[in-house]
Amino acid sequence: MSREISVAIAYHSGYGHTARQAEFVRQGAEEVAGTTVHLIAVDQITDEQWAQLDAADAIIFGSPTYLGDVSAAFRTFVEKTSGRWMQQQWKDKLAAGFVNSGAKSGDKLHALQSLSVFAAQHSMMWVSLGLLPGWNKSTASEFDLNRLGVWLGAAAQSNGDQGADAMHKSDLATAEHLGRRVAEQARRISA
Repeated sequence: MSREISVAIAYHSGYGHTARQAEFVRQGAEEVAGTTVHLIAVDQITDEQWAQLDAADAIIFGSPTYLGDVSAAFRTFVEKTSGRWMQQQWKDKLAAGFVNSGAKSGDKLHALQSLSVFAAQHSMMWVSLGLLPGWNKSTASEFDLNRLGVWLGAAAQSNGDQGADAMHKSDLATAEHLGRRVAEQARRISA
């Protein structure tokens, strides 16, 4: 029998959109049998949650995209990991990321690159989205997975005048896909 896999989702959410996206990442990871998932809001992180991150097989990072990069609260979390970086405590863990912004582009790719560089500095192994772009043909639909055509991680677009409950179904399904993919990869590597 294979051992239990632990996936931690470390995220910041300013207005609730990224928290909803994180919830769908969690749902996807939990679909993989034998996976325990920890949802961690990094602006309220506890000592117990730091221990969960340290023990996790995979950490999925999430942030809103503010002015083309991760939020200040997420950046504060990043800086608090410097001791772990110096000790390479997260070396060889899987990592992945998800971001959200109001604009279709909103420089979400840059925010995902920030997350992937952060993971690389910790010597983690990045898991891409693993999907072809959706909604890029005349026969395609805005409800395709990966409708925004991002490869590095899951991206969502949320209208600035609507709450998290109005998030696009495709973006949430793409977040769920990411969670499932990371848990599956963690299961595969641990086998």
